Amino acid sequence: MPSTMKIAAAIGAAAALLCTTALAQEQLVRIGLSGPLTGANAFAGKDNENGVRLAVEELNARQIKVGGKSLRFALMSEDDQGDPKAGVNVAQKFADAGVKFVLGPYNSGVAIPASRVYNDAGILMSTVGTSPKITQARYPNVFRIVASDTQVGASMASYAARELKIRTVGVIDDRTAFGQGIADEFVRQARASGLNVAGREFTNDKASDFASILTAFRNKKVDAIFFGGYAPQGAPMARQMRQLGMGSVRLLGGDTLCSPEMAKLGGDAVGANVMCAQAGAMLDKQAGGPAFKARYKGRFGREPDVYAPAFYDQAMFIGQAIKDAGSVDAAAVGKALHTASYAGVAGTYGYDANGNLKKTAVTVYTFKGGQLAPLASY
Repeated sequence: MPSTMKIAAAIGAAAALLCTTALAQEQLVRIGLSGPLTGANAFAGKDNENGVRLAVEELNARQIKVGGKSLRFALMSEDDQGDPKAGVNVAQKFADAGVKFVLGPYNSGVAIPASRVYNDAGILMSTVGTSPKITQARYPNVFRIVASDTQVGASMASYAARELKIRTVGVIDDRTAFGQGIADEFVRQARASGLNVAGREFTNDKASDFASILTAFRNKKVDAIFFGGYAPQGAPMARQMRQLGMGSVRLLGGDTLCSPEMAKLGGDAVGANVMCAQAGAMLDKQAGGPAFKARYKGRFGREPDVYAPAFYDQAMFIGQAIKDAGSVDAAAVGKALHTASYAGVAGTYGYDANGNLKKTAVTVYTFKGGQLAPLASY
């Protein structure tokens, strides 16, 4: 063999050895994202994904080591379509791929059945699903990273009674696990606060025509309507309320209406007449909030939506818990999450035995000039 060929072969062998050595000193940690990446709520799914992606990139920059190996975090996103069956399939796909940490699902109706799959597979699941049913099973590695329907729905009802002086309210829900759950909690607290619930009507999460329901409530002379559902239905509902001469009637909702998508789809029909309650304190008032918003916009070219901060925070908390536990085992990391606390950009995170936040604020917002404007925090 000519000397030049021998030299090239030696260099190639050395490079291969270095690559093999580097890989041996590196451990891959897959972070799964389950959410609606297509369909009406894709805006929320992509926002959640962006929050996790930003965290994964920052965790990799920190070069965390466990057991002498450098960790390399990788995001694996799957579209659960906001559908329970699809969500269960995604959970099984993650299990088959060896994913140990999953952020999502976004929808309560998806999170409830998927949580059983994740539990059985030994996967740690962190969801923004607000239905109390999600954590009632007390799976050790299921965490709710925001306030529950009990807290959000009750806060909106209390605000309506105390601050808005609402007397009569109509209630609509979209028949999803989330919509029914938050409407139930709103009704419970509304009645406890002395409000008259004039009736409860139902729609679905694909509907766009609410004229008959709204007309019925107009005839009952309600001061406000509480909608348990999502922005793609809430925005046309606001427009139709205006068309029916219900401009003075407030449209109230939970966190899913606290989205720029409401203003985008509803236009000038979404303003001071719309109020929503969202888990967490005001992001701009948190120490790391403005900087997070700047990093997010610089990376993705848009403002963060409702849950990007919470998804980012929990992914970063998982990174801290891995370091604290000295392990990438989901059970060990879950124990660390239950015992530690984490100061995130949207607040401080700490979990009780059921996987619920020990303490969380709820903020009531309205819309001004197409942007969310905070009114009060509880």
